[in-house]
Amino acid sequence: MNLTELGWRPFFQQQLSLDDLEGAHPLRPARVMSVERSVVGVSFDGGDAVAELELTWQQRPHEQRPTAGDWVLITPDDELERLLDRQSVFKRKAAGDRADVQLIGANVDTLFIVSSCNQDFNLSRLERYLALALDAQVTPVVILTKADLAAAESYLTEAATLRPGLDVVAVNSLVADSIEPLRQWCSEGQTVALVGSSGVGKSTLLNTLIGTSVQITGAIREDDSKGRHTTTSRSLHALPEGGLILDSPGMRELKLTDVSSGLAEVFSDIDDLAEGCKFKDCAHNTEPGCVVAAALLAGELDERRLDNYRKLQREDAHNTSSIAQRHQRARNGNKNARAKKTATDKRNLD
Repeated sequence: MNLTELGWRPFFQQQLSLDDLEGAHPLRPARVMSVERSVVGVSFDGGDAVAELELTWQQRPHEQRPTAGDWVLITPDDELERLLDRQSVFKRKAAGDRADVQLIGANVDTLFIVSSCNQDFNLSRLERYLALALDAQVTPVVILTKADLAAAESYLTEAATLRPGLDVVAVNSLVADSIEPLRQWCSEGQTVALVGSSGVGKSTLLNTLIGTSVQITGAIREDDSKGRHTTTSRSLHALPEGGLILDSPGMRELKLTDVSSGLAEVFSDIDDLAEGCKFKDCAHNTEPGCVVAAALLAGELDERRLDNYRKLQREDAHNTSSIAQRHQRARNGNKNARAKKTATDKRNLD
C-alpha cells in the first residue's frame, strides 16, 4: 500500500522536517497496523515491518505509546523513532480499579458502533460510544447486525432518536449485498473502526467487508445474547475500496474518561434545556424554575436519557480526576527520584 491508501494526509506531513526525510539518518513514515505486547507491526510506502517496542517506549505513559492506527517515524533498520501527533484518538479507563487509560485506536475517521437486534441492544450503551466518537471529532455510524433475526424497524427507530442526523444502518453481516451501504465510509485513505460488545457480530461484519476471513467468529448464548471474545488484539486491515478498518476485542464495559465535550454533544438537547433554568447551578431535581424537570414531567424528555446523562457525567469526572491524580503522583515520584540521584551524585563528587 502507498501512503495515501494508508491514510497519510497534510496533518501528518506538516510534522516532518527536512532533516527527518533527508538528513544523515533519514526516517520514513509508517502506519501502526497492530500492537501485540512489545511487538509493533507497521506498514509504509511499499512495505511492511515488525519493530520491537523497546524498554524506553514501554516506560512511557500509555497515551505516549504507539497504538493501532498511529503514525510513527522509523529508521532504515525498522526501529521506532518518533510518534506523530494524532488527529483523533479513542481511549477508555482501563478495566478494573487501576487509574490508568487504555488506548483503543488512533487517527480514525469513522466509528462503526455495532449493536444487534436482540437483547444486546441498549440505548444507554450506545450513548457511551457516541460520546467517545464525538469527543474525538469522529463520525459515528450505528450498525445494527443480525437484522435477519428480528424485525429491525423498531431498533432503527429507537437508535435514530439518540442524535439528529445520526446514521443508523441495519445489516445482515453474512450477506454481502446487505452491507453495501457501509462502503461509502470505506473509500481510499479513510480509516473506520469497529467497536461493540462481544457477540454482536463484529468479526462476521469485518470478514464480509474485507471479502475474506481474517477473524474467527463465535456463537452467542441463547439466554442472554452475549458472546465470547473472538478478537484478541487490535489490528488494521485493508479494505477493497482502498481504506482501512480497525478491529478490536469486544468491550464488556466502556469506562469513559476525558470526554466532557463528547457528552455535551450527545446530550445537547438537555444542555439546551438547562440554559433556561432559573439557577445556573441547577441540579435538575426539585429546584424552582427548573426547565429540565418541567420537560420531564411534561413527557418531553426521556427519564432514562436524563438519568444516563447524569451517570455518565459523574463517571467521566471521577475517572478523569483519578487518572490525572495518578499521573501527578508519577510525575512527583520521578521528580523526587531525579533530585535524590542528583544529591547522591553531588555527595560522591565531594
